[in-house]
Amino acid sequence: MEHSSMASLVSTSLSTANSHRVSKIGWPKSQNTFSGRFRHFLDVIDPSTLFVTEKRLQESVELLDRFKQGTLPPGVTDAQLWQAQKIKQAIIHPDTGEKILMPFRMSGFIPFGTPVVVGLLLPNQTLLSTIFWQSLNQSHNACVNYCNRNASKPAPFSKFVQGYLGAVTSAVSIAVGLNVLIQKANRLSPTTRLLVQRFVPFPAVASANVCNVVLMRHSELSEGISVLDDNGAVVGTSKVAARHALLETALTRMVLPMPILMLPPIVMAALEKLPLLQRRRRLVLPVHSLVCLAAFGLALPLAISLFPQMSQICVNQLEPEIAMATDCKIVTYNKGL
Repeated sequence: MEHSSMASLVSTSLSTANSHRVSKIGWPKSQNTFSGRFRHFLDVIDPSTLFVTEKRLQESVELLDRFKQGTLPPGVTDAQLWQAQKIKQAIIHPDTGEKILMPFRMSGFIPFGTPVVVGLLLPNQTLLSTIFWQSLNQSHNACVNYCNRNASKPAPFSKFVQGYLGAVTSAVSIAVGLNVLIQKANRLSPTTRLLVQRFVPFPAVASANVCNVVLMRHSELSEGISVLDDNGAVVGTSKVAARHALLETALTRMVLPMPILMLPPIVMAALEKLPLLQRRRRLVLPVHSLVCLAAFGLALPLAISLFPQMSQICVNQLEPEIAMATDCKIVTYNKGL
């Protein structure tokens, strides 16, 4: 990796966390391609960063600060700088500069979210279990959305509560409604009914995820988000950019549950016919959990790689006052995750 590329990325994330000013906007060119973003987000969701100590985090932040100031001690390699950047990026919010709580980091999404997914996909759900698992899932999603939002503009905590209540209500309503319809479908055989019930969580979760994002980040639409020029300076606050950021995040949240909630029922329907699982029913739940974990591990980096975190938009699509404030033709904004 060229040293100038390393400088560009480190400088970008450091300054964004502090004052939204960077020496040069420039996530690696690989961020312009899906495969490049996929490799990047594999680092972002790496659960090993959950075990980083406070001392190691501070050392990483200090190392990056010294790099920015040009006072690195001799012998520090690019690999050490990239590792420090990975640690900081996984733990520190790029806008607020504050630590994200462990269960709500992107690196914690899979380990903390997989047990909930297993619960969502358990067969023979009762009304109470459906309400419990859907509520728990949206509680986790709401916290992840809030902790990984674009925070360039302050938003009242009431928006978080509003988004949470809206998401839980929509998820539970859709899931319970679909289950009731299936139970009343007399034409379905018991086996078919059980199979169809396994797919109920997907439309419930997908719609609730969109509701969650829109309600919780609604203030961005009314207040706008910061857009940055080529040098990383804030050139204005744009509601148009906020709409783009919200739309991209909502699409991500629609795609995310698709492999997680669609693949395990298909795989498990086949695996449960195997003689081993027929004889040892106690193995079904552990196997189901492993299938869900694998689906989650595939779905998360695929979904969040659909759009760059630092997205770009043409100035002529934004408000006139922003076009007048900069000579740049393209500006950058933090989409959030």
